[in-house]
Order: sequence, then structure tokens, then C-alpha cells
Amino acid sequence: MDIRELRYFAAVYRERNLTAAARACFVSQPSISTAITHLEAELGTTLFIRHKKGVAPTASAEQFHALARRIIDETDAARSLFKKPATRTNVTLGLMRTLDLPRTIALLKPLTARSDIALRLVGHDERADARIISKSMLRADEHFVALWSERYVAALPPSHPLALKEKLRAADLAGVPLIDRCHCEQSEFFGRNAQRRQTAAIAQSEDWAMALVAAGIGIAIVPEGVARGNPDVAVRELEVKVKREVGLAYRASVPLADALKDFVGKLQKQRRKPDRTRAPRKPRKTGGR
Repeated sequence: MDIRELRYFAAVYRERNLTAAARACFVSQPSISTAITHLEAELGTTLFIRHKKGVAPTASAEQFHALARRIIDETDAARSLFKKPATRTNVTLGLMRTLDLPRTIALLKPLTARSDIALRLVGHDERADARIISKSMLRADEHFVALWSERYVAALPPSHPLALKEKLRAADLAGVPLIDRCHCEQSEFFGRNAQRRQTAAIAQSEDWAMALVAAGIGIAIVPEGVARGNPDVAVRELEVKVKREVGLAYRASVPLADALKDFVGKLQKQRRKPDRTRAPRKPRKTGGR
């Protein structure tokens, strides 16, 4: 095994999806699949179980992950031990507060891994070289490189009566205590019922919103990535399909630093790669009867 295979394994373990792991590593999906196959053959065990929505780690993967993560970290530390200090470019990146942690970590690691970049993070509304935002926050003078799209779901205390329903309507939340997050995407769901919303608290971050939901304060409408994998909340679909597109925005009139040009180029290249996990379309039948 080599360090690259371990990095790909760690990405699949984190993302629970081969295509998402490939996107995070800036490689093709077959490269990820091949690396996992090689690792499984060398270790003599199955690391992931494939299913329709992605993959699930086995007990062997759970055990191997801690070791692989330690090897990756120690390798990175060894590589930087004798490196001469390089001239570093200051890069300021604005982040909206509603990003989920796994995606934020995967997004920032390619930048923090570079010794020639001094990265500084600020709020999405502060002066920055580029911003990671929802497309709805895009300014007129900015370019936008899409990263992912995600739907909104309802996060509620597991013991809440509405948890008995598989899908929630806006009318179901009339008069129900809500954790408000002041996002324009939410208004698409509530529509005419916006006046009937009962705000129990205002959360400044997604983690705080999830904590308030888990404490039983109310229900929150959040991006699916935020609620995913949280054992203390129940997640239910919304009848109205509300989505947001998240990406990197930067001003068209200001030249990007070389470090960010490389970063944006990789993102654009990754977005252009076809999803090879989809089955090919069957040719249409032509001709007469």
C-alpha cells in the first residue's frame, strides 16, 4: 500500500461515497475505486459495503481508519520537518456560517496543506479574496464556481409528535416552536405560512441549531449535510423541495492570487468530469413498424 491509497481510503471513510471522495481528492472516481480494491486485497478484508446511496464502512474499516489517519498525519509531518520556510502568500477566505463540518474540512485541506499559503478565515460578508457561499448570496460583480447542491430537511427532537410523519408540509409547522436561522431558502418552504411561524430561538450557527433541536427547544429547517449523522435529532423530508447551491465566489475585477487560481482550476476541472457511476443510456429505437 502507499500513502495515496491511504488518503483515498480516508476520503471514502469520511464522505461515505466514492464520487464525493473523488471530488474531494481532485481525482476520477475509478482511481478511488481501484485504490480501495488494492487495499482490500492487500489487507485481506472488506473495507466498505456498497449500497444505492454510497458505501458503508465495515468493522475492519473502522479499525483500520485510526491507523491510516495516523500514518497520513505522520507522513505529512515528516515531509514538512526539513522544508525550508517558503515565501507565503496571504489568502483570506470568507466562509458562510451554515457549512457542515465534513465538507468544510475536505474543502480547506487542499489549501492548508500548502506551505506557500498563509490562510485566514473571515465571515462571508467581510473583505476576502474569495468566499464559500450559497449562490443566493452571490454579488453582481462575482464569478461563481459550483461545488455541491443539497436539499433542506427538517431536524426535530426524536420524541416530537411530528417525527411520526415521513414528510412534513409547511402547514404542519404552524404554531410549532422553530429554531430560526434567517435564511432566504427557508422562506421558499414556508411561503404564505411565514406569518404563522413561532420562533423559539435564533441560532448563529448550524451546530448551535442542532444543539437547540436536540435539547427540545424546537424544530429547525437545515441543509441535509448539517443534520446527516447527528444521532440526537430526527430528520424528515420536506414536501416542498428546497435546495441550495454552494460554491466559491470571487470578484471578476480583481486578479486572483496564484494559489487561488490553482485551487479554482482544480474545482472547475473536477466539476467537468463525467460521473462514471451512472449507467449509460439505452439507445432509442428508430425505424418503422
